[in-house]
Amino acid sequence: MNDEGILQKVFALGNSYWLTRFVILRLLGFVYAVAFLVAAQQLVPLIGERGLTPATHFLNAIQTQLGLRMDGVMQVPTLFWFGISDSGLSIFAWVGFGLSLVVLGGYANAILLAVLWAMYMSIVHIGQIWYGYGWEIQLLETGFLSIFLCPLLDGRPFPKCRPPILVIWLFRWLGFRIMVGAGLIKLRGDPCWRDLTCLYYHYETQPIPSPISRYLHFAPHWFHKSETAWNHFIELVAPWFSFGPRRARHVAGVLLVTFQIFLIISGNLSFLNYLTIIPFLACFDDTFLRRLLPGSLVKRAEQAAQESQPSRINNTIAIALSILVAYLSIAPVLNLVSGRQIMNTSFNRFDLVNTYGAFGAVGRERDEIIFEGTDDTIVTGDTRWKEYEFKAKPGDPNRRPPFVAPYQPRIDWQIWFAAMASPAEYPWTLHFVWKLLHNDRGTLSLLANNPFPDTPPHYIRAHRRCRVSSPSQCDGLARLKDRSGTCRIKNDAVYEVCFSGQRKFSRANR
Repeated sequence: MNDEGILQKVFALGNSYWLTRFVILRLLGFVYAVAFLVAAQQLVPLIGERGLTPATHFLNAIQTQLGLRMDGVMQVPTLFWFGISDSGLSIFAWVGFGLSLVVLGGYANAILLAVLWAMYMSIVHIGQIWYGYGWEIQLLETGFLSIFLCPLLDGRPFPKCRPPILVIWLFRWLGFRIMVGAGLIKLRGDPCWRDLTCLYYHYETQPIPSPISRYLHFAPHWFHKSETAWNHFIELVAPWFSFGPRRARHVAGVLLVTFQIFLIISGNLSFLNYLTIIPFLACFDDTFLRRLLPGSLVKRAEQAAQESQPSRINNTIAIALSILVAYLSIAPVLNLVSGRQIMNTSFNRFDLVNTYGAFGAVGRERDEIIFEGTDDTIVTGDTRWKEYEFKAKPGDPNRRPPFVAPYQPRIDWQIWFAAMASPAEYPWTLHFVWKLLHNDRGTLSLLANNPFPDTPPHYIRAHRRCRVSSPSQCDGLARLKDRSGTCRIKNDAVYEVCFSGQRKFSRANR
């Protein structure tokens, strides 16, 4: 018996994974396509030459700090060290989108998947705060593992090369770390997760609620406590069964995938939940998936299995990959068992094996920053203010929350974070206001409307609803006032900041 036969006997236990590989790669292609589409439409206004946080400034700062460009390449791996421009960013992202559609359509080999992985890593590493979410490094880890799931050159949906069983197990290991990390960060974080009350608030205070969130928010407390307890079971208990025998794996896979589908319905968490389904698909073998997929597809998989040939090279590569992942998993595992667990962090510069977590803290109130403008030359009590609407985050109370996931309006997410902090922690908001005062086309493309399509506004004000007992608890806006505006505290607990043409954000400073 050759080495591959031994591995199949020990780890596969007679199961085959031809259909499993097929569905994993198709879903990965879909997630990549969404991620690159978001980049193609948002990179330039966010990190372009005239973006809110230009990537050129970011890379120059790194090079200045390290001294040599090659040191920067090693510390922050990205292809954009060799040149970056607005047109380059746009073309780069659209090429990634096109290649993703190729994978989604059924063609995938190791070279193509390696190209997609390197391209998306290049974007993530210059994305700064806009790409600081856990699902970015999760996509990189998932994409990296997928490189080794298929042959080097043969990109057919069912090549002659068998799906490497060790890589299937590495996907299960990824899914395990994602879920257990999310579960432990909750139990160690906000007390409401331990007393089962976090979901009293979550559906209202999550970054971008969905149309279903309202109904879930008003569900009875017993329902919220029950679903919180169920959440703990799914995140902390179910993942262990993904390493078990066939029936246990199938049950675990169904529970874990169903849980992600519920999260997709209940909120707009970007492509996170679609991406998280991918490693759980490794819980299913062909005996399960053949019941769900078209018969023609099943026949093609069976024919490929009959014609398959063992490959000592592929087997050796899978073993080497497993050893690498085992070594790189040491730091994430130590983090998991640590009382000072951190979430959504990579311990290596290529984001190959990471630690994950989500919603360790849940807000009890929802604060929103509302940006408004006026074309009045003098602000009085009768001044008419027009609101800037974002594409997805709550604003106009008469507008129904949309379904936008897996698409991610990145500025909407960052405004959600900014509302919980001081402007000093999110200095890009000052640049954002400057852009509004100048009717910047790129910035306005990130929003749902432009109340001033003909001429820019004379004033922009930002106000945040703070349910506090004293003005000192909202000192972040006071600091904003000191830098660039006048702050007025009104009786209805709305803290306002005005930016005028006479101050830093003057249109004359164009």
